[in-house]
Amino acid sequence: MSKTIFITGAGSGLGRGAAIGLAKNGHSVIATTELTAQKTDLLREADELGLDMEVVKLDITNERDREQIEKYDFDVFVANAAINEGGPLAEVPMDRVRALFEVNVFATLETVQMAARKLVEKGSGKIVFMSSMAGISATPYVGPYTATKHAIEGIAQTMKSELEGFGVQVATINPGAYNTGFNDRAAEEKWKWFDEFKHFTRKEDMKKQEEGLGNQFDPEDMIQKMIEIIPADHHKFRTVYPEETENQLKNTEKERWGMEI
Repeated sequence: MSKTIFITGAGSGLGRGAAIGLAKNGHSVIATTELTAQKTDLLREADELGLDMEVVKLDITNERDREQIEKYDFDVFVANAAINEGGPLAEVPMDRVRALFEVNVFATLETVQMAARKLVEKGSGKIVFMSSMAGISATPYVGPYTATKHAIEGIAQTMKSELEGFGVQVATINPGAYNTGFNDRAAEEKWKWFDEFKHFTRKEDMKKQEEGLGNQFDPEDMIQKMIEIIPADHHKFRTVYPEETENQLKNTEKERWGMEI
């Protein structure tokens, strides 16, 4: 059955791919982008593909932009917009941490609150938080982003219990490491402030951790999973993909119970 799906952060990466794929499958998609240039580019692609997709410039940290959510009626709200930046938590500048929390937690929750009110009034609908494997695990030098996604996990689990009595479903999608450029750009950002002569974290340790970025998954697989899960009426509360990442995270969770210092 065709649904109306509102998705934030659709200007690039997995969000963009999912928005296009959902529209191809006949869903009515309201795709929002942080920047006007992203809106123009997404509209161009939608036109080339013959898709009837509404594209809106919506920076979730901008109050006036957020107010546009009130104009739309939708069945599913996908809180996908996020930013990423790495660095050692003991030394990362706090303005960088605050910037990530502003987008990934505070502004995200503000948009979700708006969506929740609309869906509660309808008595039906679904909110999907785009979380991450980072919301479950913790990797060195990815701490700022990991902290925000751990917060999203707590928010989503709490809202699931609070909203189900109103007929509103809440779920998370937790992608593994996909080669969209999102993780690579995040790894680069720390070198703008990190000074190996001033900071105590070893540069070689961070460089070694970055080597893992060479083994990221094909984003098209994750996009197809999102296209499947987002409009579905029934599925797991948490969708971790691919399966090898799910198994990895389950093992990590078990190990934590025996972790000692």
